Amino acid sequence: MTDSIFAKLAAPFPPPRVSWRVGSTNRRRWEEARKANTELPKRRGQALCYIDARDVMERLDATMGPHWQTECVPMHNGSMCCRIGLLIEGDWLWRADGAGPTGDVGDPQQREMAIKGGYSDAFKRAAVQWGIGRYLYDIDAGWIDLDDYWAIPKDAYSRLEALHRGEKLKSARQARKDGDYQRIEALLRTCKTIKALGTLWKTEQAKIATWPDGWRAAITEEKDRLKARLEEGVAA
Repeated sequence: MTDSIFAKLAAPFPPPRVSWRVGSTNRRRWEEARKANTELPKRRGQALCYIDARDVMERLDATMGPHWQTECVPMHNGSMCCRIGLLIEGDWLWRADGAGPTGDVGDPQQREMAIKGGYSDAFKRAAVQWGIGRYLYDIDAGWIDLDDYWAIPKDAYSRLEALHRGEKLKSARQARKDGDYQRIEALLRTCKTIKALGTLWKTEQAKIATWPDGWRAAITEEKDRLKARLEEGVAA
């Protein structure tokens, strides 16, 4: 019974329920280079995955029904401590964790949201103590290039979502050993117009859709490079 409860709590979430945000960045280094009028480094940041507090609540409801409760206690240093109790085999068992406010509590305009954010983070961290979403800490996306707004660019999400699914992306080198991959890659390179490239790409989608994510990413990058060259030729 207990093992079954823990397994249900710790089960992975569907990919659409997992979001991504930027953690640490090289913004300070970038700003220093800008002020010094030297070459700017690429905007880089650490990609971190997370789940919403409501997803945690739904997981607790689905696993424990009405037999769970929380207690949040503000600490003297502005941090929040959250305890989550589960009724297991007739006994209430508790696990706890804490978090600080997510903004400046001294600013009247930020105070309410900062405190709410701290409670939410403390709740999610306490849930990790029960195994909920703990596996997300093992997903190492590393540092990635960011867009001009210091956000994760749209074209990075396919790779990040593949990491969440636990897929090991196939390399382009592996893909190019496949006969169909070689055929489509060769055909792409024969296209002399954007229209021809688009037609070929549409024709081969059924085959490309059956490939591993890494193969699809590699052939898509090749197609995009060829398209960019053709567009440059049209502009010239």
